[in-house]
Amino acid sequence: MTLSSLREMFAGAKEIMDWLSTCASLVSEKGHVVSWITPLGLPVMQPYRKTASHLVKTTMQVMMLVTEDEALPVAGQKQQSAFPPNYVHSLDATHMLMTALKMKQMGLAFASVHDSYWTHACDVPYMSVALRDCFVELYEQPVLEGLHESLARRYPGITFPPVPKGGTLKIDCVRQSIFFFH
Repeated sequence: MTLSSLREMFAGAKEIMDWLSTCASLVSEKGHVVSWITPLGLPVMQPYRKTASHLVKTTMQVMMLVTEDEALPVAGQKQQSAFPPNYVHSLDATHMLMTALKMKQMGLAFASVHDSYWTHACDVPYMSVALRDCFVELYEQPVLEGLHESLARRYPGITFPPVPKGGTLKIDCVRQSIFFFH
């Protein structure tokens, strides 16, 4: 019931996740690994391929040797299930890098691990503004449309479904959100 409720409450997010999964499925069906470029220009590739294994039997034990090689077939299911979270993580990393660059521009200390951002206590109000501004700057861009165009260029023989319709959130309201980052 919880999962069903979450799907209902976050129907737009679920639709985007399904769209990303479908795109990954189309790419992997053609024998390609999924790759994309983040809004900052960082190329990302999911290296998931099937593995080849070989049993080695000795008098003492049996060992399995596993080979991972770019010549092996693409692991389609792994490509499909990993793409939605990996793409979202790449956007989170883009936001983090944008914030780091903005903090450097302001001459302020900055450190982070994933979505935990730090600076000196006296500079937290400045970082708070910087990370909100960078978030708005990132998501004012049509990131999914950009991904769609990038995938179409990268995999010309594949017809990708249209991007899901956007919601009604005014991204600029993040600047006034008390609980965006705290």
